[in-house]
Amino acid sequence: MTDTSFDVPQKYEFTVTKPEQTALDLLAEGTGLSKQRIKDAMNKGAVWWTLKGKTLRLRRATKILYKGSKIQFFYDEQVLARKPETAHLIHDATTYSIWYKPAGMLAQGSQWGDHCSILRWVEVNGQSLLGSQRECFLVHRLDADAAGLMIIAHDSQSAAKLSVLFQGRDIKKHYQAWVVDDCELPAAGMTLNYELDGKVAITHIKKIGVANNSTLLDVHIETGRKHQIRRHLANIGHPIVGDKLYGTKAKVGLQLLAYRLEFVCPYSQRNLIVELDKELQFSL
Repeated sequence: MTDTSFDVPQKYEFTVTKPEQTALDLLAEGTGLSKQRIKDAMNKGAVWWTLKGKTLRLRRATKILYKGSKIQFFYDEQVLARKPETAHLIHDATTYSIWYKPAGMLAQGSQWGDHCSILRWVEVNGQSLLGSQRECFLVHRLDADAAGLMIIAHDSQSAAKLSVLFQGRDIKKHYQAWVVDDCELPAAGMTLNYELDGKVAITHIKKIGVANNSTLLDVHIETGRKHQIRRHLANIGHPIVGDKLYGTKAKVGLQLLAYRLEFVCPYSQRNLIVELDKELQFSL
């Protein structure tokens, strides 16, 4: 079959019926795409297989498939053509590491691919920076449009320990945000506690200064609801600059930065403070 170009995303589903068939051969036969394109899509996390109720990404094109296993292929040319941003190692604690995620990089991939996510980026590139090949587990999220610090765990025990800290609100997360207009606040700051999606949401904000008809805020959140900071600030009439979802379009991207993390290391039991260098932080 000939190679095909698609204007809209395509989802394929197959059941393996032939013995000793490779994923590459099955997908080439069933989709009409070239083997080169299929290999690229597999490497970028767009192919999944299900066997005995367990579904995983399938990256190895030469994998021999078991008869009866299910294959799903999510092909989106636009997603696969995207180039991943570059993450930067900030702190290595061996069982976990802390990275700077640039704006535009996903925390985690989707069914259509994961090559532009920080989780996959560290899996692929982490060895040269960390000095060893390590497993990678996501323990929290950061909006794709936002930049800042993210923790990646390197074994299941570390992932569990860090998840407990996040769930118990024992990791202090500090952000900077440029918001629209002059945001009048008390000198001591303000706490926003509007419920989001029927759940408690607590955001503390403090004014740093005003420039170019925008206000720079220091933000600390106790809870981690979806788009919590963005929604809370929009609720008080000061959406984040560049927030196309809750504010208005701007010439710049979302001006939200996770710049500081503070928590007690679950291994050393020492208080750990990790903060971005000043040149990466927002300034007046």
